[in-house]
Amino acid sequence: MKTVLCYGDSLTWGYDAVGPGRHALADRWPSVLQAALGTGVQVIAEGLNGRTTAFDDNLAGEDRNGVRTLPTLLGTHSPLDLVIILLGSNDMKPWIHGNPLAAKQGMARLVNIVRGHAYPLEAEAPQVLLVSPPAVSRTENAEFAGMFAGGDAASRHLAGLYSELADEAGCGFFDAGSVAETTPVDGVHLDAENTRAIGAALAPLVRVMLEL
Repeated sequence: MKTVLCYGDSLTWGYDAVGPGRHALADRWPSVLQAALGTGVQVIAEGLNGRTTAFDDNLAGEDRNGVRTLPTLLGTHSPLDLVIILLGSNDMKPWIHGNPLAAKQGMARLVNIVRGHAYPLEAEAPQVLLVSPPAVSRTENAEFAGMFAGGDAASRHLAGLYSELADEAGCGFFDAGSVAETTPVDGVHLDAENTRAIGAALAPLVRVMLEL
């Protein structure tokens, strides 16, 4: 049995901007990936609304700093064969930093954590697949437009920067913006069709990385 950990934010949690609410379990991209890979692989979804790559956001009851929460989850779900990291949208909030270069650095820190963690029972470190989120888009939703002010332009640089990081670090890479786009309802999240598209598109790459 191969095990895949999907580490992300509200795009992995399945936030549905219409309502708002949460997408049905079958529509969330980790579930679609699970269905495509079959019973020989366990896909674990660890998405948290508002999670950043490596930066504090104290506006919620949960710890949204991805660097602090990742080690616990690596130990919880070990042994792991692959960790998929889909983060960066929340880094584009101006009060976080709004800088795609900083998001790249945050992702690099997460890669180092995955590779350097002391896994239980001396398990080997898993492979890493970096996924850049679909770019933030313009919206008439005043709250989200203000929350992600400037994010539409800044987030368009994430794919190129993450691709560079993947080459530098020897990770897998996928641009989710190549198959999905954010909903105009809030400019940040995905409708059911687009979140399903990410899971379906990741399946062939994951099969290769897991040598299935």
